[in-house]
Amino acid sequence: MKEVFFIRQNIDKWKSLEKVVDQAATCSPAELADAYTEITADLSFSRAHYPKSRITIYLNNLASALHNLLYKNKKESYSRFITFWSQEIPEVMRHSQKELLYAFLVFAVSVVIGVVSSQNDDSFVRLIVGNGYVDMTLENIAKGEPMKVYGSSSPFQMFIGITYNNIQVSFIAFVFGLLTGFGTGFILFRNGVMLGAFQTFFFQHQVGYESMLAIWLHGTFEISAIIIAGAAGFALGNGWLFPGTYSRGYAFRQGAKRGLKIVIGLIPVFITAGFIESYLTRHTEYPTFVRLSVILFSLISVIVYYIVIPQLNNYGKSKTQN
Repeated sequence: MKEVFFIRQNIDKWKSLEKVVDQAATCSPAELADAYTEITADLSFSRAHYPKSRITIYLNNLASALHNLLYKNKKESYSRFITFWSQEIPEVMRHSQKELLYAFLVFAVSVVIGVVSSQNDDSFVRLIVGNGYVDMTLENIAKGEPMKVYGSSSPFQMFIGITYNNIQVSFIAFVFGLLTGFGTGFILFRNGVMLGAFQTFFFQHQVGYESMLAIWLHGTFEISAIIIAGAAGFALGNGWLFPGTYSRGYAFRQGAKRGLKIVIGLIPVFITAGFIESYLTRHTEYPTFVRLSVILFSLISVIVYYIVIPQLNNYGKSKTQN
């Protein structure tokens, strides 16, 4: 059968199955099971005759959605808490590598803009972080304690405030994806410019190396998490901006689920970053080797968990299908 006839013959049925997914809350388990049987039969036929077609991808995703609906009400064991981070997050990141790349590029370009702007205008950093913070930092530099700000309050109080703020930023970056991704891009841009300007400010006052050891001690996790939250926002925006072969509503819901899962999965990262910033960053007397080791460990952890493992999973899935 030619692909075009296969599509014409079944398109109305597939649209009705999309409605089953959309209205799953009002459907019985039997109805979901029947719908799943129907779609898997069509998927098997499509895989056999049109393995590289977009319709096969469409049917596979529709079958996956129905499968998830069928089993979401199963009684979850305590192992779900573990499998969420060990399996579900790497799996969702496997489908979000493109958004992660876009988020990284936006952030990297904005950092460069912050650096160049600060180098050409000494007042730029004041515009970005405020006169009060700059003046306080200048006083600390004059006293020979450029990183004193990290020890200005109690560790626990600092930990709560920083962790809350970082989680809030990540959710804002995600929710702003509703603005077709431009809102998420703005959050990434603003944070990137701030980082570039502030880091340049320290180099201009000959304490750049010390500032990097302090800032990136916690910033490796913190900045990485903001970029990953940006990927979640792009996933949300792309869901309804570029629905592909799906209905716009279905694509939007899938993008929202994917993005929300990523953001929730970032909470332990932000907690770790907040702990390091509150309890470790203030100790500038720690040996350089120790601080560099923490930075390197943090960077490797992020790259392995959010890029390498999802890519290996992707390779494994592709090899299995072939």
